[in-house]
Amino acid sequence: MVMSSIQDLPAENISFTIFKLNGFYSLGEWRRFLFIPYFFMFVLSTVSNSILIYLIITQRALHSPMFVLIGLMAVVDLFMPIFFVPNMLLSFLFDWNKISLVNCLMQIFFIQYVGAYQSTLLMWMSLDRFFAICRPLSYHNYTQTSNFLKFIIGPVIRNTLLNVSVVSLAGKLNFCMKNEIDHCFCEHMGLVQLACGDTSTNNLLGLATALLIATTDFVFITISYVIIFASVMKSGKSSMKAINTCITHIIVITFSLVFALTAFFSYRIRNNFSPNSRIFISTMYVLFPSCFNPVIYGIRTKEIRQQFLKFFNHVKVLPQ
Repeated sequence: MVMSSIQDLPAENISFTIFKLNGFYSLGEWRRFLFIPYFFMFVLSTVSNSILIYLIITQRALHSPMFVLIGLMAVVDLFMPIFFVPNMLLSFLFDWNKISLVNCLMQIFFIQYVGAYQSTLLMWMSLDRFFAICRPLSYHNYTQTSNFLKFIIGPVIRNTLLNVSVVSLAGKLNFCMKNEIDHCFCEHMGLVQLACGDTSTNNLLGLATALLIATTDFVFITISYVIIFASVMKSGKSSMKAINTCITHIIVITFSLVFALTAFFSYRIRNNFSPNSRIFISTMYVLFPSCFNPVIYGIRTKEIRQQFLKFFNHVKVLPQ
């Protein structure tokens, strides 16, 4: 009697509060084997970023602004996978795929908010290189806390307000279509697509957030590096050593941008991606930079590489 009365209710009066994350379920029994590569990548991300953070905190030679920013990037790369990979691994092994609306919204917020600082930190790094190479005489003034805060406060307020608005607006929707999200973690558009009623505001705000955060940051990054390379070309080979760090940042930016744009547009424009391909791209957008960034910084940055070799040799000597 109760069930029949629920079924008779209009769809807009029903709103699901528990959702199922059905990412990769079409793989059947093969889905469990995904635990192995994702677990390996999670361990690599956790260990490599933890070592990088430890080195930057403990070694005085790595206390300059550039390395502090690299350390902050490692913090972002460390925490990004923690918000979804453990649950995803448990889902692969034990089919624990249910998540409440509150936890889903929290997951969206933390992934998007922390992820926003990937592009913002890359922008701050490009500004640091700009002052170091193009304005060396004013570099010391730039690194003072009072001046550096001018470049921090604006992006932090922007990232916070936009992501709080996106998640708050999504939380006000009624989810009456179905309660199955074809993903391994809660993604904004994946959740909004389940809502009944008009979601155009949510779509526009999600698009505006991407444009005002990632796109704006990458515009500033591009302008900074164009000016830097123009300055180096004029000065000759004397600044080529300094620009090596810029090349490292550009490698990181390129990989981050490719994954971010592919993941973003795979949900917003028509394409031939299969659901599994779309999910894989989204998980790699979050997980791959977390594994790749500390490795590329460690290999290409001489000072970090030297400190890591000292740390590694010290660890080897300890058991003896």
